[in-house]
Amino acid sequence: MTVSSTATSAAPPTVPPQGATALAPVFVRLKLSLLKNGLRRSGGRRAAYVTSAVLALLFAALQLLGLIALHGNEHAATVAVLCVAVVAVGWTVVPLFFPSGDETLDPTRLVMLPLRPGPLVGALLVASLVGIGPLFTLCLVLGAAIAVTHGAGAALLDVLAVPLALLVCLALARAVAAANTRLLTSRKGRDLAVLSGLVIAVGIQFVNFGMQRLGRSGGVTALDPAADVVRWLPPASAIGAVDSVSEGAYARAAVQLLLSVGALGLLLYAWKRSLVKLMTTPDGSTLAASDASRKESTGRGLTSLLPDGRTGTTMLRTLRYAWRDPKTKASWITSLAIGLIVPVFNALQGAGTVYFACFATGMLGMQMYNQFGQDTSAFWMVLLSISSTRDAYLELRARALALLLVTLPYTVLVAAVTAGMLGDWAKLPEVVGLALSLLGAMLATGSVASATLAYSIPQDSRKNVAPGQGGIAALSIFGGMVVSAVLCAPMIALAIWLHVSGHHAGLWVLLPLGAVYGGLVCWAGLRVAARRTADRLPEILSAVSTG
Repeated sequence: MTVSSTATSAAPPTVPPQGATALAPVFVRLKLSLLKNGLRRSGGRRAAYVTSAVLALLFAALQLLGLIALHGNEHAATVAVLCVAVVAVGWTVVPLFFPSGDETLDPTRLVMLPLRPGPLVGALLVASLVGIGPLFTLCLVLGAAIAVTHGAGAALLDVLAVPLALLVCLALARAVAAANTRLLTSRKGRDLAVLSGLVIAVGIQFVNFGMQRLGRSGGVTALDPAADVVRWLPPASAIGAVDSVSEGAYARAAVQLLLSVGALGLLLYAWKRSLVKLMTTPDGSTLAASDASRKESTGRGLTSLLPDGRTGTTMLRTLRYAWRDPKTKASWITSLAIGLIVPVFNALQGAGTVYFACFATGMLGMQMYNQFGQDTSAFWMVLLSISSTRDAYLELRARALALLLVTLPYTVLVAAVTAGMLGDWAKLPEVVGLALSLLGAMLATGSVASATLAYSIPQDSRKNVAPGQGGIAALSIFGGMVVSAVLCAPMIALAIWLHVSGHHAGLWVLLPLGAVYGGLVCWAGLRVAARRTADRLPEILSAVSTG
């Protein structure tokens, strides 16, 4: 009896298995705690969150009412399935560009806990239901389902189709985030997040172009062929199943519903596989980075074509900033993309002109503004190398030359593409000449603004201007653009006079004149900026080191 009691007391306690049902409340509380603690950081963050929540919920409510109002409309099914498909695409790409929006998207934070992948997937999926995004998606999916519901059978299917579509969206986001966790937590991932503004800007241009095309091609009717395909793609196929039941096509509805169920199963499986790989495989990103560093240290390649001395060194540093620094890279890529999209899209719509090519020049010329701000506090190393006005001139000239390496051929390329699309090659020399004069003026005003109105660019936030320096940044950019336009006035007046007087054969002279005029204006601006820079080095260092 004693031995039995002793053996019983010495036996280790039995730990009940932790399934998804037991873990789900814990992860929901974790999600709420992370949200609450994040809002405690500052009043500004709380205000921003409340404002965004109110706007998102207001938009979701209006969208729900709008979709419900479509009930009975002949295009209701087309709008419903396409809306759900667009939301699914959003859930796919949002984790790539905003990984910090939900800290539970990074499962590596849980790697030291004794959790099995299966229960972890279920608990994280339940926790994903907490937030403004899921509520917004639920409103949209519910509205889409109501819009295509006709009859009791379709109404009963809504009870299954709406949660299924929502879960597919959430699982899609989680699977994509888990598969790209290494990328999202690396420097490349932070670069990707910074580029989110570019994606939004380009997306708006495509939406604008698409809406105009729809207006000319018959409205929503033109989307019917696309909807016929999308209704078979999860999670829109769940809404398509409701529409099929409303039409009495029960076999088709079953297939569409099974497609969404199968997609959910595959996404959960892929998510689980990514978690297993993520938590059992070492991160080799540092090895890859070291290999890349060794390759770059050889000094071979295009960098050998740069001039020797201070000019070549400064040009290389400027180009590496544009390639490596996330915010500088984002600014460059945004300028390159928008500078091409505006003239090309206007040409595609038949309302463009070759003169829109100057828009690309203006976008890239803005990169000359606040040149020292991208150095941040490291500007002290540049400061130590400047001991005279001559040194300041060489520094600014090298930075301008680095910009010209990209801006000059890109300006000619955009002008040529726009002229080719419009079939207006006769205006190409004139437009390139005006663009070159504008480029020279912006390099001049940008160098002066860099020396006079320098401001700091925070590296640890999404803001491009340090708090308290917004007025300086606005004056630098918008003031410089106005002055650049004034400096280009002689070339613009000459072009107008040649057109008005009928001397169209002499418009080609604007090309060489624009190049010479732009070069002279740039040279004069660099000389003025060099004196300002040499006299204000301590002030510039203080300005770019703020924040």
